[in-house]
Amino acid sequence: MRAVRLVTPGAPVQDAQVSVPPCGPHDVCVRVRAAGICHSDVHYRAGRSRVEPLPLTLGHEVAGDVVAVGSAVTTHAVGDRVCLHYLVTCGACADCAAGREQFCATGSMLGHFTDGGWAEAIVVPARNAVPLPAGVSYAHGAVMMCSSATSLHALRKGRLAAGEVVLVVGAGGLGMSAIQLARLEGASRVLVVERDPAKQALAVRLGGEVVEAQGDPATVAARVRAATGGRGVDVAVELVGSGDTVQLALQALAPLGRAVVVGLTDVPVAVDSYRHLIGREAELIGSNDHLLGELHELVALAARGDLVLDEVVTQAVPLDAAAINAVLDALAAHRAPVRTVIEPHDPALAP
Repeated sequence: MRAVRLVTPGAPVQDAQVSVPPCGPHDVCVRVRAAGICHSDVHYRAGRSRVEPLPLTLGHEVAGDVVAVGSAVTTHAVGDRVCLHYLVTCGACADCAAGREQFCATGSMLGHFTDGGWAEAIVVPARNAVPLPAGVSYAHGAVMMCSSATSLHALRKGRLAAGEVVLVVGAGGLGMSAIQLARLEGASRVLVVERDPAKQALAVRLGGEVVEAQGDPATVAARVRAATGGRGVDVAVELVGSGDTVQLALQALAPLGRAVVVGLTDVPVAVDSYRHLIGREAELIGSNDHLLGELHELVALAARGDLVLDEVVTQAVPLDAAAINAVLDALAAHRAPVRTVIEPHDPALAP
């Protein structure tokens, strides 16, 4: 089958022909209908985040149709529409049992440490296949598996309570979900810092209030505090991955505020322990991945029309290395559309 793979960190991804993996007794084989291109994939291609073993098929946002099931699988059938939880875990270790599967001792991640969905098909454990209702598109199902799920998990890590004020730093794919999910979780206001005018306009349509993003972190944080009557925000979700945006998230906090860092950066961030944290009893929180249960919640929200991704998934490209590299280049330069998906098969074809 066709696939697009990372062969050498720091070099473009490449077209390849690979074998379809065998479908084990507890597995399902999924014909990929949509696979997202995430900013994390930019870091993987650049070598800023380790990928192994190489060569590896990237792609951790995946949705499609079940085309084969293992002999022991009773939960899925051929023809089922599914989207895939990208964390492949044992389900039995102490962390999995406690609902912390992102720390599974033997866990892996699609498109990072095991072959992902930039291919015509993928084989995963059946428990990783989340039912995708007929009313939710494959493209939307795919991007929910990372951008929406990571945003929901970050808001939960920030312990967002009804009536609190949220700041979303970066209105890309994750940010557009974060705006909607924060409102659904009870936020009274969602402030947004984003420099791209088109993304600013979409953020407003989704319920956000844009704060001018030009200037250093202290200047932008002062604008955020001014927009809240001088108090600051209760939860700041940082989705960009730079030293400046982490500083902004910290400096915009109200007393007892929580800054949740999601964006990846390899640059050390200076923290003024008194002004940023101790003086306000504020918290700096890391948020990594998401939980399987959160995916089922998101699919239900999308099926009800509460989570709207029509304007978030703005582009589709074929399963072609040149097209995918162009999207990765645009993401690296912060000039890409909100979210792009790969469609390995003609979307007009019936399952």
